[in-house]
Amino acid sequence: MRIEKFVHSCLRLTLQGKRLLFDPGKFSFVDRRVDPRDLSDVDFILFTHGHPDHLDCEALRTIVGDGEPRIFGGNKVAATLRSQGFTVSEVREEGLDLGPFAVRALPVRHEPILAEEIPAVLAFVVNDRLLNPGDSFDERLRQFAGIEALALPVMAPFLTEIGAHEFARSMRPSHVLPVHDGYARDWFLTQRYDTYEPYFEKAGMTFHRLQQPGDGFDL
Repeated sequence: MRIEKFVHSCLRLTLQGKRLLFDPGKFSFVDRRVDPRDLSDVDFILFTHGHPDHLDCEALRTIVGDGEPRIFGGNKVAATLRSQGFTVSEVREEGLDLGPFAVRALPVRHEPILAEEIPAVLAFVVNDRLLNPGDSFDERLRQFAGIEALALPVMAPFLTEIGAHEFARSMRPSHVLPVHDGYARDWFLTQRYDTYEPYFEKAGMTFHRLQQPGDGFDL
């Protein structure tokens, strides 16, 4: 399974000729480093939640184009997308059979932020190998401790580097994919990765420096 990052929290998984896309949000496209048209060949699109850095309807319209990718999200995401004319399947706590991707969805708590309404988050496990927790370090995620790969938020208003490191250590993945850092300038992101990498390596985890759009690795 090929995993690629397209700035912030947008991930593309490729397996057996099929492609699954997570969270094409505004931060992935705002500076035009990524053209949403380059993501238009996906078969499935999954949203962890509806914050604009994870869901951008304008970009999504371009990604969908004349194609017919299957779109999935929680009830608030589904309502938002339907109001914009998209066809979307509402997901709760369930398994999804998406061709070569066996996906498990799990409702979890968004980390605390300064907002009147905190959205529900769907964490997704793909093929029992990759966990995408969205913006959550919820206790319910501990059941996946030891998973092969973890998409780990490494920068966020709700986050410290110690919090990110502690969550990763509790999850014990073999591979760490840093996400949620699309608002950082390149020189600062390099410094952040320089800080994180030796600590994850010391804990026996491979830290993948997915800094440029389209950077990825094979799992």
